[in-house]
Amino acid sequence: MRSLYHLRGWLLLLAILLLFSSAEAKKRKTIKVLQFNIWQEGTVIPNGYEAIADEIARTDADFVALSEVRNYKGTRFCDRIVESLRKRGKTYYSFYSYDSGILSRYPIVDSATVFPENDDHGSIYKVVADMGSHKVAFYTAHLDYRNCALYLPRGYCGTTWKKLPKKVDNLDTVLFDNAASQRVAAIRLFIEDAQKEIAKGHLVMLGGDFNEPSHLDWIKANRNLYDHNGLVVPWHVTKLLEKSGYKDAYRQRYPNPVTHPGFTFPADNPLVDIKKLAWSPEADDRDRIDFIFYHPYKGLKLKDAVIVGPQGSICRNKRIVETSNDRFIKPMNVWPTDHKAVMATFFLAQ
Repeated sequence: MRSLYHLRGWLLLLAILLLFSSAEAKKRKTIKVLQFNIWQEGTVIPNGYEAIADEIARTDADFVALSEVRNYKGTRFCDRIVESLRKRGKTYYSFYSYDSGILSRYPIVDSATVFPENDDHGSIYKVVADMGSHKVAFYTAHLDYRNCALYLPRGYCGTTWKKLPKKVDNLDTVLFDNAASQRVAAIRLFIEDAQKEIAKGHLVMLGGDFNEPSHLDWIKANRNLYDHNGLVVPWHVTKLLEKSGYKDAYRQRYPNPVTHPGFTFPADNPLVDIKKLAWSPEADDRDRIDFIFYHPYKGLKLKDAVIVGPQGSICRNKRIVETSNDRFIKPMNVWPTDHKAVMATFFLAQ
C-alpha cells in the first residue's frame, strides 16, 4: 500500500512539472535567424534560385538576412522570393533592396537604408517588425569585399586576389589594409542607428556576410593553423560590435574556434568548377565571415547555432570534408552558393 501511495505521489509531481513546463513554454517565443549569402541570387548554379527558396522554407526561419541580391533583368528579388515562399506554404514580408535583403515572418512596420550600396562597397538595411508584445529591429549587412585583408597572411592580395611575392606576417600591414575598406564605416552607421532602436526598447539583431573574419577566430591557439601565418588579429568589425555590447551567436554557443571553427567560406559545391571556388588556390583560406549578432535584451536567450550547408570546404585547391566538431544541417539537394549559411535559434519571453 505504501508503494502505491509513493507511486501516486510521483505521478502527481510529474503531472505538476509537466503542467509547469507547458505553461513556461507558452510564455516564450522561438525566434530563428538565418544569414544566407545566395551567390548572385542562385544564378551560378543550375536551379539555384529554386534551391534558395527550398532551403529558406525548410529552415522555417523567422528572419533571413540575404547577401548578393542583384534584381537581375529589372526584377525585384524581394517580390519573387516572397511569392516563391508563398507557394511553399510560407508567409514572409520584405521590401525592395539591392545587394543585401531581408525576409521577415512578421509584419514590417518600418524599413530603412542604413548604408546604401555604392560601387559595390557593401550595404546595410533595416526593418522593424511587429511581433505583438515585442518589436524587432533586424538588420542585414553585406560588407565591402575589397581590401579583404584575410588574404594577406595567406600570400594573396585582398583586392585583386593575385599571388603576392610572400605572405604578410606584419600585423600593422594587415590592419592598415583592412581599415582601407568601407566595412568599418558601414558598421559604425549600423551601431549608431541601432542605438536609437535600443533606446526605444526594441530587440536588435544583425545578420551579414562581413567579408572579414572575427577577432574571436584569429587567436593565439590557432595562429599557426589555416594559414594565419602566426598572426593574432583584432579584426575591426567584430571588435567594434563587441565594444558596443553585441554578441556573436555562433561564438556564444561555441566559444572554442579550434574545436568549432565554423567556417562559412569557401564552401565546396560539387556543381561548380573548383576554379570558381578557390580564390587563393595555394592557400588554406577557410574562414568564418558570415555572422549573426544580437544585443542583450530582457527575456532573450540563445538556444542554438548551427551551420546550414555542405560539410565540404575548399582548401589548397582541393575539395575536403570538415572533421571539426561543428554541426551541419546539410543541403536538401542542390546547394545554391559558395558560402555556408548560419542559423541561430533564440527563446524570447512573451
